[in-house]
Amino acid sequence: MAAPMELSCWGGDWGLPSLHPESLTVMAYAKFSGAPLTVNTIHNSWRAPKGDVPVLISEDIVISQPAKILNFLRRQKYNADYELSAKQGADTLAYIALLEEKLLPALLHTFWVEAENYCSVTKPWFASRIAFPLSLYLPGKMSREALNRILLTRGGPPLYSLTEVEAQIYRDAKECLNLLSKRLGTSQFFFGDTPTTLDAFVFGFLAPIYKVCFPRVQLQEHLKQLPNLCRFCDDILTCYFRLTLSGHSPAGQDIADANLQKLTQLVNKESNLIEKIRLSLFLCRWTTTFVRVLSIPLES
Repeated sequence: MAAPMELSCWGGDWGLPSLHPESLTVMAYAKFSGAPLTVNTIHNSWRAPKGDVPVLISEDIVISQPAKILNFLRRQKYNADYELSAKQGADTLAYIALLEEKLLPALLHTFWVEAENYCSVTKPWFASRIAFPLSLYLPGKMSREALNRILLTRGGPPLYSLTEVEAQIYRDAKECLNLLSKRLGTSQFFFGDTPTTLDAFVFGFLAPIYKVCFPRVQLQEHLKQLPNLCRFCDDILTCYFRLTLSGHSPAGQDIADANLQKLTQLVNKESNLIEKIRLSLFLCRWTTTFVRVLSIPLES
C-alpha cells in the first residue's frame, strides 16, 4: 500500500484552488497524473516544515520546490509524461525555463511590487489568512523578497532604474504569453489531448494572472487578448478542479469583494495602530531621557 501523501500550500480565491503559482503547479500535476494527494491549507509559510510552500510530506520524507515534488511523484509511478518523446521532454524543459525567466518576474511584480495591487489586494488577502501579529509583518517580507528576486535576476546593466526594469519585465512577459499562445494553437493541451508537466507549469503561472481581480491589470489585459490561453485555464479548472468559469455566483462575488474591502480597511487600521504605538514608545523614551538629563545636578 502506498504511503499517504500530504501537500501543504496556500489557499485559493477568485475561483482558484490556490493563489500561489507553485502550489497551483503541483496541484495540477497531481490531478493530471492521478496522484492521491491530501491538500492542507496553511496560514503562513513558517508553519511549513522547511519554511517553503508548497511542501509534500510522505511518512518521514519532506520535499519542497515544485520540480523536486514532481520528480518524487514520478518515482511513485504518478507520471503525466510517460507518452512524451525525447524531443517533447526537451521542449518541456525549455518552455519551463522560458516561464521562469520571462513570465515569473512580471507575475511577482503584479502581485507583490505594484503598489496599488499590493495594498488593495495582495496584502489584505494574505494578511487575512495569517495570525496577528505576523499578519503585519509577513506580507511585507514576501513583498521585499519578490522585489529582491526581480532585481537579482533582471536588475543588471543596462537596466539601472526600477522603472526600466519594470518596463522590460512586462515586455518580456507579453512576448512569453504570445509564444505560449502560438505554441498551444487550437490544441487542448500543449502536447495534444493529454495534459503533461508543461501544462501544469503553464496553468500555475497563468491562472493567477487570469483570475485575480487587480486594479492594475496590464498583464491580465494582454492575456485576455489570447483566447486560447484563457480557454486552456478555464478547461483545467472545470475538468480537473470542478470549478465554474467565474468561480463565484454573482452574489458570491459581491460578498467576496465586500469582504476584501473590509479586510483592506482592517489591515490599514492595524498598520496605523502599530505606527501610533511606535510613536508613543518613542515619545515616552524621549521624555524619560529628557527628564533624566534635567535631574542631573550641575557641578559647582
